[in-house]
Parts: sequence; C-alpha cells; structure tokens
Amino acid sequence: LSLIGLAALALAAPAPMLGNLDFPDPSITFDPQTHEWYAFATQGNGHNTQAARSASLHGPWTFLPDVDLLPAPGPWVDPVHPDIWAPDVHYLAATDSFVLYYSGLHANSPHHCIGTATAPNMTGPYTAAAEPFACPLDGGGAIDAAGFVDEAMHKRYVVYKVDGSSKGPGGPCGNGDPPGFPTPIMLQEVDYADGVTRVNGDAPPAVLLDRDPALDGPLVEAPSLAKVNGTYVLFFSSHCYNVPEYDIKYATAAHVAGPYVRQAEVMGKGSDTFKLEATGGASSVAGGGTMVLHANCPAGRCLYQTDFTV
Repeated sequence: LSLIGLAALALAAPAPMLGNLDFPDPSITFDPQTHEWYAFATQGNGHNTQAARSASLHGPWTFLPDVDLLPAPGPWVDPVHPDIWAPDVHYLAATDSFVLYYSGLHANSPHHCIGTATAPNMTGPYTAAAEPFACPLDGGGAIDAAGFVDEAMHKRYVVYKVDGSSKGPGGPCGNGDPPGFPTPIMLQEVDYADGVTRVNGDAPPAVLLDRDPALDGPLVEAPSLAKVNGTYVLFFSSHCYNVPEYDIKYATAAHVAGPYVRQAEVMGKGSDTFKLEATGGASSVAGGGTMVLHANCPAGRCLYQTDFTV
C-alpha cells in the first residue's frame, strides 16, 4: 500500500469494498463468536440497517441483503419513518452479547435521538431499549453514536453529536447561515459490562469538540475514537454530507476527555490525494490501524476501507 503522510497521520489509498452500493455512515467491528468482521450502515435496501460480512479485516466483503439488525427500533422512534442512521455494534464480553448504538427519528419531534439495543449474536435481531440513550431535543437531538473501549483503563464510552444543525437558521445542512447552532461532539462514559448504563448518573457528558464555522462550515459530526500508542485519536467529519467539501478530520489528546488538539485534514476536497468526493463517516477499528468510510459514487455513498498510522 502506498502511504501518504498528512501531518502525523499516514493514510493508505482507500479501496472500494462493495462496489457501487449505497452504504453510508459505515461502522466496522469484529465478532469474537464467529471470528468474522462486520460492517454496518444507515438504512437502505428496505431495511432499517444494512450489513456486510468478511472472513478477514481487509475483505473481500459480502453484502447481506436479508440482515436487518433493528426491525423494531423501539417505542420512542417514529413508527412510520424511523430513519435509522449510523448503526454501531460492540461486543460485551461480560455477557457474551452485543450492544447496538443507533440514531432514530423521535416519534414526537422533528429531531433524531440515540438509542441502544442488545442481542445475543452480532446480526440480531436486536431488542431496543424503551427509552432513548441521549435525546437533547432542545439542542436539536443527537446522532452518530459510536462506542469506544479503552482496554488499558478498563473503561467504555459512547461519543456522539448534538445535532444542532437540525434546528439551524438555514443554508448548507440547515446550519450554514449565521449565527448557526452548536454541533458539539460529546463523550459519555458507560458501564464497562453493559455498555448502556451511564457512569456518574446524571452528570453531563464531556464536550470534546465543537464546530468552528471558518474551518468546519455548518457542523462537525460522525465522531469515532481510537487509542493509538497511548494517544486518543478523534476522527470526525465537517461541512455538509451532500456537498463535495464534506471531509474527514482528526484531533488528538493525551486524555480521553481532552483537551483535543486539531490536526490536519485526513481526507477531503482540500487535501485528498485519492480523488474521492465527499469523504466522511469514518469509523476506526478498535486500537486503530484500519478505518471504513463512505464517499460519493453513482449509487449514493459507497463503502471504502483504508489503513492508517498515527
């Protein structure tokens, strides 16, 4: 693989994994029960979630058209238009089971919230919790949840975006016109064993990063945390998903709650040696080294995979 150095990060040329198939907001995870890899994506193909499987980390990947992790998204989700986005699955060793984080349209609001669901196996179907996990409706709701396990510290977290852009004044992604609303990326510690119970009860989650209009346009979103050689690496996207400027950036910190220092753009219109358009939704494997992402393609937003070092 040819590696391109970008500040302290080196990135291999991304490879398409499922051909011309719309597979946006991807996540990637290993199944210790079957020793296979799985990728999941936002609703499509008539299902609330999409799935692909591979016997090895780097493929080949096979689309699973009959797999829907979440046929019943929970009573708080709009039953007619559930709009399930960005599913992310993690293994729970304590119970030999799996937890799913996802975003769904709230039944009584125009905004999304984050839900959780559990299953005894990777592909489910998952049983959704009765109440959302994070639902700051006054701030625009919440989307793009991603789990993160810090094995060295024996701690588990969920990162997500407060979706202020969903209530913005207008412009790109509804939030490009000034002054715009905040779209902070949040960090919530959860119980290491069950992946859903908040640690410290009702204490507010930590703010890791927020949009800088001059650098990010209307928003920051799609967070993914990894820990590489003792450094916490926060990947995120900025600008609007439906414009060519949508990109992948990263920030680093010595502590999981920050402060995070912005680094160079990883992939996007301003820095993309690989000639992909509207790259975003990056999701790193545990421990870093490999990520999946989406980029524009004739079908919509297709799945790509790349290796990286920090």
